Amino acid sequence: MPKTTSVVSVPAVSPKLAATAAAVTGVLLLLAYLVAFDQGAVSQSGTLLHELMHDGRHLLGVPCH
Repeated sequence: MPKTTSVVSVPAVSPKLAATAAAVTGVLLLLAYLVAFDQGAVSQSGTLLHELMHDGRHLLGVPCH
């Protein structure tokens, strides 16, 4: 019996798509950090950002106090 091999083609990912995906992932991770874990350490300019993220924690059910 002859041995057969199969060729698997892997789709190429363009550098532009990879950079966009990395940027979106970074922004989403930063937003998740700000909402879930920051507790106001980054928002030194005022209380607006802190209160917005605090309300987001309550909305998502993340314990904050």
